[in-house]
Amino acid sequence: MRGTFRSLAVYNYRLWAGGALVSNIGTWMQRTAQDWIVLTQLTKHDATAVGIVMSLQFGPQFLLLPLTGYVADGLERRKLLFFTQAAMALLAAGLGALTLMDAVQLWQVYLFAFLLGCVTAFDSPTRQSFVAELVGDAHLSNAVALNSTSFNAARMIGPAVAGVLIAVVGCGWVFMLNALSFVAVLAALAMLRKAEIHPRLAGAGQRRGITDGMRHVWGRPDLRAVVVMFFLIGAFGINFPIYISTMAVSVFHVGAGQFGLLSSSMAMGSVAGALMAAAREKPRMTLLLSGSLAFGTFLLIAAVMPSYRWFAVALFFVGVATQTFPTTAHSAAQLWSDPALRGRVIALVLAVYAGSTPLGAPLIGMVADTFGPRWSLAAGAASGFLAALFGLHSLARQRRTRVRVHEQRT
Repeated sequence: MRGTFRSLAVYNYRLWAGGALVSNIGTWMQRTAQDWIVLTQLTKHDATAVGIVMSLQFGPQFLLLPLTGYVADGLERRKLLFFTQAAMALLAAGLGALTLMDAVQLWQVYLFAFLLGCVTAFDSPTRQSFVAELVGDAHLSNAVALNSTSFNAARMIGPAVAGVLIAVVGCGWVFMLNALSFVAVLAALAMLRKAEIHPRLAGAGQRRGITDGMRHVWGRPDLRAVVVMFFLIGAFGINFPIYISTMAVSVFHVGAGQFGLLSSSMAMGSVAGALMAAAREKPRMTLLLSGSLAFGTFLLIAAVMPSYRWFAVALFFVGVATQTFPTTAHSAAQLWSDPALRGRVIALVLAVYAGSTPLGAPLIGMVADTFGPRWSLAAGAASGFLAALFGLHSLARQRRTRVRVHEQRT
């Protein structure tokens, strides 16, 4: 396992990872409380409303794409992260204050979700590309996988803690604790050793726009496949707040504590999947194929589980499969792209992945409301199968191209 955690030998990355873990736990606590308050307090089990919240929270990553990647490449990432992390803390505190005063309304949750999405649109590509400055390209793939491990370890802990806190003290205090959790990552940023930060290429991207990143991605069949597969799974597959909340409330009729445990069960699988990814040296297209195919298969199995316990077990395997694809794709987007355009390539990939949610989440929510939660999971599973088919087609084309080039040379 020593190779699995090799990036933690780097002081700056170890410090950053510790702060990020605390903040990620708070983030998942807030997400769980936000879904719960929308589904059970502000509406009468309206899955479409949860889908709208997701759309508003992830949509800005697509809308602000012309700016986010350019900013991530053009400004000092450490300073930018200070700003975005502090802004997210203030937004969490604002929503918490409204909830504690018993004044929160659905439109306010929508507004805070949108504002959080705007800040996250700048934060996400900056955080992803900042990892390369902490560890360098030699450990980049491992560091990306460990980031996913941290994120999903937080998803294992956060929802379970949130479920207990919602039942004991209410959603407002959960939002407030999330605001407090950002202190950890802000402190980590302040304590980084500046002399050990790997410099970027001189002038990387400061005179080139987002269109350069788009042309670079579209001109590379491997990166193009990553983006299209990300779109399919991001739009119609990664809608777990809808799947888990509607299955918990409408199918199994459980409370907040058991709702949180479902998310934690899936997160346990995600941690296992992320650790497996961390042990791999380099991303490969075959891993993208197997990850998307496994995602569709296990999500379909989860859709037909007859009881709460078996559904929780199925979610563990969904978590393993889910983590294989995004972790491999994030590593591929960074290592397969031009370092001078890395920030914009990551912004594009994240925008397609998260920005496709405004298209898919409301539709998946409508499927859950109209046909039942199980059918929404089946629809999500179909996205994994479609992504696998597209990836297989892309891989076959690449191999045919290599064969033709080899024949021409011989």
